[in-house]
Amino acid sequence: MLDVRRLVLLRELSIRGTISAVARATNLAPSSVSEQLSMLERETKTELLRRVGRNVQLTEAAMALVERVEPILGALEEAETALVSTGGAISGRVRLAVFQSAALVLIPPALSLLRERHPALRLEMVQYEPERALHETWARDFDVVVAEQYPGHSAPHWPGLDRRQLVKDELQLAVPATLTIGGQPLPIGEELATLLQHRPLPWVMEPRGTATRHWAEQLIRSAGHEPDVRFVSADLQSHVKLVESGNAVALLPGLTLADHPQRLRRISLPGQPLRTVFTSIRSSSARSPAVVAVRSALEDAAQPLDAGNG
Repeated sequence: MLDVRRLVLLRELSIRGTISAVARATNLAPSSVSEQLSMLERETKTELLRRVGRNVQLTEAAMALVERVEPILGALEEAETALVSTGGAISGRVRLAVFQSAALVLIPPALSLLRERHPALRLEMVQYEPERALHETWARDFDVVVAEQYPGHSAPHWPGLDRRQLVKDELQLAVPATLTIGGQPLPIGEELATLLQHRPLPWVMEPRGTATRHWAEQLIRSAGHEPDVRFVSADLQSHVKLVESGNAVALLPGLTLADHPQRLRRISLPGQPLRTVFTSIRSSSARSPAVVAVRSALEDAAQPLDAGNG
């Protein structure tokens, strides 16, 4: 019978690409990973790894074996869930990946709910870029991910991951509270068009390659202008500070602007575009009491913030 732990290491190698990366992910020494994979080759009596330069490459036989590991891991996760479900209080550890604006607005109330409902449950949170977090959840580094999807951009779909809408978040134009054009306030209903025509301030945006940046650039370009992007940061709170200080304008999600009612002006965009924030988990963990509890707390925390409700 094949050793499941060695099969897991082979799967990790197919995901992470190098022995050293597998060692870091599994808290093993690289020599131990290599030894376990060599033992798997002896067990199967099949060449699984082929050395290419300083790295190794999985053979076709190895890839065929990896394809059969996923349902085994899913079955083991379901078996663990069945055992836990027979107990009393919900406990254990849930690993959560979340992006910045959701971490700031959703996580504090969700943690309060979990502390009240399930004090024995341990939630560990890491801030992660959504697309990478989805991949890492599929790879079993996380149990739950809070991710986002912008209009016209679909987040990657990984096999065995479900997704459930958490909140619809309105995307808005953020300008300094005292901003005027020629001494006059921006005309209501034509703010974006007026701003693009006169371009009194530079833009702050996220780095190139992100769905947020692409969406913002396309919105401005579709109006016949090229944005003057002078400030680039993945930290949306820095965007807010630049707007508040009168040094930039930005296109930002409503959740990011929720705590800044007086220091900047929030302007609705034509058509009131919405960002979708959702949770995603592995289907094999869908009945885990701990995972269900975390997802439920996130949904309860998000409900008052959902722009899609009204």
